[in-house]
Amino acid sequence: MQNETDLKTRVKEFWNDKSCGEVYASGESERNYYESQARARYNLEPYLHDFAGFHEGKGKDVLEIGVGMGADHLEWAKSGPRTLTGVDITTRAIEHTQKRLALYGLKSELRVDDAENLSFDDASFDLVYSWGVLHHTPNTPETVNQVFRVLRHKGIARIMIYHKYALTGYMLWARYGLLTGRPFQSLTEIYANHLESPGTKAYSIQEAEKMFAKFSQVSIRSQLSFGDLLQGSVGQKHHSMLLSWAKKLWPRWLIRKILKNHGLFLLIEAIK
Repeated sequence: MQNETDLKTRVKEFWNDKSCGEVYASGESERNYYESQARARYNLEPYLHDFAGFHEGKGKDVLEIGVGMGADHLEWAKSGPRTLTGVDITTRAIEHTQKRLALYGLKSELRVDDAENLSFDDASFDLVYSWGVLHHTPNTPETVNQVFRVLRHKGIARIMIYHKYALTGYMLWARYGLLTGRPFQSLTEIYANHLESPGTKAYSIQEAEKMFAKFSQVSIRSQLSFGDLLQGSVGQKHHSMLLSWAKKLWPRWLIRKILKNHGLFLLIEAIK
Protein backbone atom coordinates (compact mmCIF):
# COMPACT_ATOMS: atom_id res chain seq x y z
CA MET A 1 0.00 0.00 0.00
CA GLN A 2 2.83 2.37 0.85
CA ASN A 3 4.46 1.77 -2.53
CA GLU A 4 1.16 2.53 -4.29
CA THR A 5 0.76 5.70 -2.23
CA ASP A 6 4.29 6.82 -3.08
CA LEU A 7 3.74 6.10 -6.77
CA LYS A 8 0.47 8.01 -6.83
CA THR A 9 2.23 11.00 -5.27
CA ARG A 10 4.91 10.87 -7.97
CA VAL A 11 2.28 10.63 -10.69
CA LYS A 12 0.46 13.63 -9.24
CA GLU A 13 3.69 15.64 -9.09
CA PHE A 14 4.50 14.74 -12.71
CA TRP A 15 1.17 16.00 -14.09
CA ASN A 16 1.00 18.97 -11.73
CA ASP A 17 4.25 20.18 -13.27
CA LYS A 18 2.69 20.29 -16.74
CA SER A 19 -0.70 19.03 -17.87
CA CYS A 20 -0.91 16.76 -20.86
CA GLY A 21 -0.93 18.82 -24.06
CA GLU A 22 0.60 22.01 -22.70
CA VAL A 23 3.44 21.65 -25.17
CA TYR A 24 0.94 22.54 -27.92
CA ALA A 25 -0.51 25.61 -26.21
CA SER A 26 0.63 29.05 -27.38
CA GLY A 27 -0.73 32.51 -28.02
CA GLU A 28 -0.79 35.87 -26.31
CA SER A 29 -4.44 35.75 -25.28
CA GLU A 30 -5.93 33.08 -23.03
CA ARG A 31 -8.42 32.08 -25.73
CA ASN A 32 -5.66 31.63 -28.33
CA TYR A 33 -3.60 29.69 -25.81
CA TYR A 34 -6.33 27.12 -25.25
CA GLU A 35 -7.60 27.02 -28.82
CA SER A 36 -4.12 26.33 -30.18
CA GLN A 37 -3.87 23.33 -27.88
CA ALA A 38 -7.27 22.03 -28.98
CA ARG A 39 -6.43 22.42 -32.68
CA ALA A 40 -3.22 20.47 -32.27
CA ARG A 41 -4.98 17.79 -30.20
CA TYR A 42 -7.72 17.11 -32.71
CA ASN A 43 -5.40 17.34 -35.72
CA LEU A 44 -3.15 14.69 -34.18
CA GLU A 45 -6.09 12.59 -32.94
CA PRO A 46 -8.79 12.99 -35.63
CA TYR A 47 -10.51 9.77 -34.49
CA LEU A 48 -11.17 11.17 -31.02
CA HIS A 49 -14.42 12.96 -31.85
CA ASP A 50 -15.97 9.85 -33.39
CA PHE A 51 -14.96 7.70 -30.44
CA ALA A 52 -16.07 10.14 -27.74
CA GLY A 53 -19.39 10.94 -29.37
CA PHE A 54 -19.57 14.31 -27.63
CA HIS A 55 -23.01 15.06 -29.10
CA GLU A 56 -24.42 12.13 -27.12
CA GLY A 57 -23.92 14.07 -23.91
CA LYS A 58 -27.06 16.12 -24.60
CA GLY A 59 -29.52 15.74 -21.74
CA LYS A 60 -27.33 13.25 -19.88
CA ASP A 61 -25.38 13.25 -16.64
CA VAL A 62 -21.77 13.08 -17.83
CA LEU A 63 -18.54 12.46 -15.93
CA GLU A 64 -15.04 12.90 -17.35
CA ILE A 65 -12.19 11.31 -15.40
CA GLY A 66 -8.94 13.17 -15.99
CA VAL A 67 -9.87 16.49 -17.57
CA GLY A 68 -6.31 17.58 -18.36
CA MET A 69 -6.33 20.97 -20.06
CA GLY A 70 -10.07 20.71 -20.65
CA ALA A 71 -10.30 20.46 -24.45
CA ASP A 72 -12.58 17.43 -24.37
CA HIS A 73 -14.45 18.75 -21.36
CA LEU A 74 -15.36 21.86 -23.33
CA GLU A 75 -16.81 19.64 -26.06
CA TRP A 76 -18.93 17.80 -23.49
CA ALA A 77 -20.10 21.15 -22.09
CA LYS A 78 -21.10 22.33 -25.58
CA SER A 79 -23.28 19.24 -26.07
CA GLY A 80 -25.82 20.46 -23.50
CA PRO A 81 -25.63 17.77 -20.84
CA ARG A 82 -28.13 17.76 -17.98
CA THR A 83 -25.16 17.83 -15.64
CA LEU A 84 -21.44 17.79 -16.34
CA THR A 85 -18.77 16.76 -13.85
CA GLY A 86 -15.01 16.59 -14.29
CA VAL A 87 -12.32 15.24 -12.00
CA ASP A 88 -8.55 15.16 -12.07
CA ILE A 89 -5.77 14.23 -9.67
CA THR A 90 -4.14 17.66 -10.08
CA THR A 91 -5.21 21.19 -9.22
CA ARG A 92 -3.38 22.38 -12.33
CA ALA A 93 -5.77 20.49 -14.62
CA ILE A 94 -8.84 21.71 -12.73
CA GLU A 95 -7.66 25.32 -13.02
CA HIS A 96 -6.95 24.95 -16.76
CA THR A 97 -10.40 23.50 -17.35
CA GLN A 98 -12.16 26.16 -15.29
CA LYS A 99 -10.43 28.91 -17.29
CA ARG A 100 -11.24 27.26 -20.61
CA LEU A 101 -14.94 26.83 -19.82
CA ALA A 102 -15.20 30.39 -18.51
CA LEU A 103 -14.06 31.71 -21.90
CA TYR A 104 -17.23 30.22 -23.40
CA GLY A 105 -19.57 30.99 -20.53
CA LEU A 106 -19.93 27.29 -19.73
CA LYS A 107 -19.79 25.51 -16.41
CA SER A 108 -19.05 22.13 -14.90
CA GLU A 109 -18.73 20.65 -11.44
CA LEU A 110 -14.95 20.35 -11.32
CA ARG A 111 -12.98 18.87 -8.46
CA VAL A 112 -9.74 17.14 -7.53
CA ASP A 113 -10.55 13.47 -7.04
CA ASP A 114 -8.97 10.03 -7.08
CA ALA A 115 -10.05 7.70 -9.90
CA GLU A 116 -9.47 4.72 -7.61
CA ASN A 117 -11.96 6.06 -5.06
CA LEU A 118 -14.42 8.36 -6.79
CA SER A 119 -16.43 10.55 -4.43
CA PHE A 120 -19.81 9.93 -6.10
CA ASP A 121 -22.77 7.79 -5.18
CA ASP A 122 -23.50 4.59 -7.04
CA ALA A 123 -25.40 4.98 -10.31
CA SER A 124 -24.80 8.74 -10.59
CA PHE A 125 -24.01 9.06 -14.31
CA ASP A 126 -25.34 8.05 -17.72
CA LEU A 127 -21.97 8.40 -19.44
CA VAL A 128 -18.38 8.20 -18.16
CA TYR A 129 -15.50 9.26 -20.39
CA SER A 130 -11.76 9.08 -19.87
CA TRP A 131 -9.03 9.54 -22.47
CA GLY A 132 -5.53 8.30 -21.65
CA VAL A 133 -5.80 8.56 -17.87
CA LEU A 134 -6.62 5.32 -16.07
CA HIS A 135 -3.32 3.63 -17.01
CA HIS A 136 -1.40 6.23 -14.98
CA THR A 137 -2.82 5.33 -11.56
CA PRO A 138 -1.31 2.40 -9.60
CA ASN A 139 -4.51 0.31 -9.47
CA THR A 140 -6.08 0.59 -12.91
CA PRO A 141 -8.51 -2.35 -12.41
CA GLU A 142 -9.98 -0.53 -9.41
CA THR A 143 -10.58 2.58 -11.54
CA VAL A 144 -12.60 0.41 -13.93
CA ASN A 145 -14.57 -0.92 -10.97
CA GLN A 146 -15.26 2.68 -9.96
CA VAL A 147 -16.48 3.53 -13.46
CA PHE A 148 -18.85 0.56 -13.29
CA ARG A 149 -20.08 1.60 -9.84
CA VAL A 150 -20.94 5.20 -10.70
CA LEU A 151 -22.66 4.32 -13.99
CA ARG A 152 -26.39 3.74 -14.13
CA HIS A 153 -27.93 0.63 -15.64
CA LYS A 154 -27.27 0.67 -19.39
CA GLY A 155 -24.89 3.59 -18.90
CA ILE A 156 -21.96 3.91 -21.31
CA ALA A 157 -18.26 4.12 -20.56
CA ARG A 158 -15.85 5.31 -23.25
CA ILE A 159 -12.30 4.80 -22.10
CA MET A 160 -8.89 4.96 -23.74
CA ILE A 161 -6.00 3.14 -22.11
CA TYR A 162 -2.63 2.19 -23.54
CA HIS A 163 -2.10 -0.96 -25.59
CA LYS A 164 0.90 -3.08 -24.65
CA TYR A 165 1.68 -4.45 -28.11
CA ALA A 166 2.19 -1.13 -29.83
CA LEU A 167 4.80 0.43 -32.06
CA THR A 168 5.49 3.00 -29.38
CA GLY A 169 6.39 0.23 -26.94
CA TYR A 170 8.59 -1.52 -29.49
CA MET A 171 10.46 1.70 -30.22
CA LEU A 172 10.99 2.41 -26.53
CA TRP A 173 12.22 -1.16 -26.04
CA ALA A 174 14.70 -0.74 -28.90
CA ARG A 175 15.98 2.53 -27.40
CA TYR A 176 16.04 1.65 -23.70
CA GLY A 177 16.36 -2.12 -23.85
CA LEU A 178 18.20 -3.31 -26.94
CA LEU A 179 20.50 -0.31 -27.46
CA THR A 180 21.47 -0.20 -23.79
CA GLY A 181 22.38 -3.86 -23.62
CA ARG A 182 19.26 -4.86 -21.69
CA PRO A 183 17.19 -6.72 -24.30
CA PHE A 184 15.34 -8.78 -21.70
CA GLN A 185 13.50 -5.81 -20.25
CA SER A 186 9.77 -6.44 -20.48
CA LEU A 187 7.36 -4.06 -22.17
CA THR A 188 5.78 -3.58 -18.74
CA GLU A 189 9.10 -2.23 -17.41
CA ILE A 190 9.64 -0.13 -20.51
CA TYR A 191 6.27 1.62 -20.23
CA ALA A 192 6.61 2.12 -16.47
CA ASN A 193 10.03 3.74 -16.75
CA HIS A 194 10.07 5.52 -20.10
CA LEU A 195 6.56 6.59 -21.16
CA GLU A 196 5.13 9.67 -19.47
CA SER A 197 4.51 9.57 -15.71
CA PRO A 198 6.20 7.00 -13.44
CA GLY A 199 4.52 3.61 -13.44
CA THR A 200 2.56 4.10 -16.67
CA LYS A 201 0.94 0.82 -17.73
CA ALA A 202 -0.27 -0.74 -20.97
CA TYR A 203 -2.56 -3.70 -21.53
CA SER A 204 -3.24 -6.41 -24.06
CA ILE A 205 -6.75 -6.64 -25.45
CA GLN A 206 -7.26 -9.80 -23.38
CA GLU A 207 -6.18 -8.02 -20.20
CA ALA A 208 -8.52 -5.13 -20.96
CA GLU A 209 -11.39 -7.55 -21.57
CA LYS A 210 -10.75 -9.07 -18.15
CA MET A 211 -10.84 -5.65 -16.46
CA PHE A 212 -14.16 -4.81 -18.13
CA ALA A 213 -15.73 -8.24 -17.61
CA LYS A 214 -18.47 -6.86 -15.32
CA PHE A 215 -20.01 -4.86 -18.17
CA SER A 216 -22.79 -6.41 -20.24
CA GLN A 217 -21.27 -5.36 -23.57
CA VAL A 218 -17.67 -4.42 -24.37
CA SER A 219 -16.03 -3.36 -27.63
CA ILE A 220 -12.24 -2.93 -27.80
CA ARG A 221 -10.01 -1.97 -30.70
CA SER A 222 -6.52 -0.61 -31.10
CA GLN A 223 -5.79 2.72 -32.75
CA LEU A 224 -2.50 3.94 -34.15
CA SER A 225 -1.50 7.04 -32.20
CA PHE A 226 0.59 10.00 -33.29
CA GLY A 227 3.31 8.43 -31.13
CA ASP A 228 3.28 5.26 -33.22
CA LEU A 229 3.46 7.42 -36.34
CA LEU A 230 6.17 9.72 -34.92
CA GLN A 231 4.09 12.85 -35.41
CA GLY A 232 3.73 16.02 -33.37
CA SER A 233 6.00 16.51 -30.38
CA VAL A 234 6.46 12.82 -29.60
CA GLY A 235 9.86 12.02 -28.25
CA GLN A 236 10.27 15.23 -26.25
CA LYS A 237 11.60 13.07 -23.40
CA HIS A 238 13.85 11.15 -25.75
CA HIS A 239 15.91 13.61 -27.79
CA SER A 240 18.41 12.01 -30.16
CA MET A 241 19.70 12.33 -33.71
CA LEU A 242 18.30 8.86 -34.40
CA LEU A 243 14.81 10.01 -33.43
CA SER A 244 15.10 13.10 -35.63
CA TRP A 245 16.00 10.96 -38.63
CA ALA A 246 13.31 8.41 -37.82
CA LYS A 247 10.65 11.13 -37.86
CA LYS A 248 11.75 12.14 -41.36
CA LEU A 249 11.97 8.61 -42.77
CA TRP A 250 9.15 6.84 -40.92
CA PRO A 251 7.00 4.87 -43.46
CA ARG A 252 3.65 6.04 -42.11
CA TRP A 253 1.65 4.85 -45.13
CA LEU A 254 3.03 1.33 -44.74
CA ILE A 255 2.46 1.30 -40.98
CA ARG A 256 -1.16 2.33 -41.47
CA LYS A 257 -1.58 -0.54 -43.93
CA ILE A 258 0.12 -3.48 -42.24
CA LEU A 259 0.53 -2.55 -38.55
CA LYS A 260 -2.83 -0.93 -37.81
CA ASN A 261 -3.46 -3.39 -34.97
CA HIS A 262 -0.30 -2.30 -33.16
CA GLY A 263 -1.51 1.13 -32.08
CA LEU A 264 -0.82 2.55 -28.63
CA PHE A 265 -4.44 3.39 -27.95
CA LEU A 266 -7.05 0.85 -26.88
CA LEU A 267 -10.46 2.37 -27.52
CA ILE A 268 -12.98 0.77 -25.20
CA GLU A 269 -16.74 1.23 -25.20
CA ALA A 270 -18.52 -0.63 -22.42
CA ILE A 271 -22.21 -0.74 -21.51
CA LYS A 272 -23.21 -1.55 -17.93
